[in-house]
Amino acid sequence: MTRVSEFLFWVSLAWLAYVYIGYPAFLWLGGLFKSFHPRTSDSYLPRVSVLISARNEQNDIGWKIAETLAWDYPREQLELLVASDASDDGTDEILAKVNDPRFQVLRLEKRSGKNEALNRLNDLAKGELLFFTDANSHIEPDCLRKMVRHFADSRVGCVTGVERTLLEKENSAVVTGTRASLGYESLVNALESRIGSVLVADGSIFCIRTRLFSTLQRDLANDFELPAQIGACGHALLFDPLVVSFEKSTSSPAEEFNRKRRICGQGILGFWRLRHCFTGLRAWQLFSRKFLRWFGVVPLTLMVLSNLWLASHSFYALTLVLQVIFYSLALVGWSLAKWQQSTSVATFPFFFVLVNIAAFVGVVQALSGKRFGVWESAALSRGSRATLAEEGRSHPVGEAILQSRTQSGSRNT
Repeated sequence: MTRVSEFLFWVSLAWLAYVYIGYPAFLWLGGLFKSFHPRTSDSYLPRVSVLISARNEQNDIGWKIAETLAWDYPREQLELLVASDASDDGTDEILAKVNDPRFQVLRLEKRSGKNEALNRLNDLAKGELLFFTDANSHIEPDCLRKMVRHFADSRVGCVTGVERTLLEKENSAVVTGTRASLGYESLVNALESRIGSVLVADGSIFCIRTRLFSTLQRDLANDFELPAQIGACGHALLFDPLVVSFEKSTSSPAEEFNRKRRICGQGILGFWRLRHCFTGLRAWQLFSRKFLRWFGVVPLTLMVLSNLWLASHSFYALTLVLQVIFYSLALVGWSLAKWQQSTSVATFPFFFVLVNIAAFVGVVQALSGKRFGVWESAALSRGSRATLAEEGRSHPVGEAILQSRTQSGSRNT
């Protein structure tokens, strides 16, 4: 039994080490021998259709539209399409007040979910490229130019950027953990981009060639499904760290848990339904970056149980003490999170445990038949206190901003 326990302990440790350290290290080594160098062009300015699915986004949709129409991009080459997914707050009233020929709104009378809304918007799009973003994401005026220059290379099928959190409630354990997680994911994306094979996009800021769009399944994540389909066709998928979206992160442990649960539940469904899209390199990437993470609770649990059996040995007594300290800090972090506080020592154990449990719960729910085609957006990630969001909070003010931003946008060349 001791040998079995030792085997389980070291396999579990190797599992976790490979996922978080080994996989990035192998990507780095791979980039030394085989790298992808896109031919970019700053003068390449194709027509772009920006697609936004909105459900009860009255706190953000006003400034989002104004911000998008004011991007530093040729006016005649930009269109903005917004679908209101049966919104029943003030979203539709705000949308109705937008007066710009580049803007088009689609009202879905019956709630259909994000992907069905995007499918409908794609039917209306006239651009060579489709730009996907969220109603609560701030994007700098020059980001679109930075992104489309990569598409001057015909081999490129998808480009994604990086998400960062707005600097609100910096002492929140969830916000601090989210920021660290996004930083790590950006590092992995950059390593994958070196070989032209980013596995997944960031749903708040990514762009694809319109001809590569495929009808989205209702209960999968579009930022997983579209890159999977595009990668299967042999096109390069890139990450540009200079293309940034800013979002207000939720500070609620419950909201973050549900968000991770949904993402991983959709991920395991996507893994099964789109398995034909993953072969060779991309199959290895999916297994290493996603599959092993979704089941991260397994090695974490096995390490504790095997360590308890081996505790009579001095070395394993030490590793058991370290595990007790780690999970004790996680409990402290959870307590601090409830009070919107954070310490670096306790935050990361808490956030690590939170996301691993959420991932496993999401996977189990998905395998048990639960689907995530329609869900409620995290309330605390909406209505940012950032300047633009604050300006667009009320209908009268939001209308004034839309008018002024639209006029300024008309001066773009």
